[in-house]
Amino acid sequence: MSRLGIPELVIILVIVIIIFGANRLPELGRGIGKGIRNFKDASKEDSDDKSAGA
Repeated sequence: MSRLGIPELVIILVIVIIIFGANRLPELGRGIGKGIRNFKDASKEDSDDKSAGA
């Protein structure tokens, strides 16, 4: 699989704007950011539990 270039990212952004609308993009970004943060926190807690049990 090749890397995404600028033209591909622009096409993806246009599709996202068409689907969700420009007004909902900040809300969508916040939701994705919170999800990633929660995933990182859960992963960190899981690795802390494993190292404490060893």
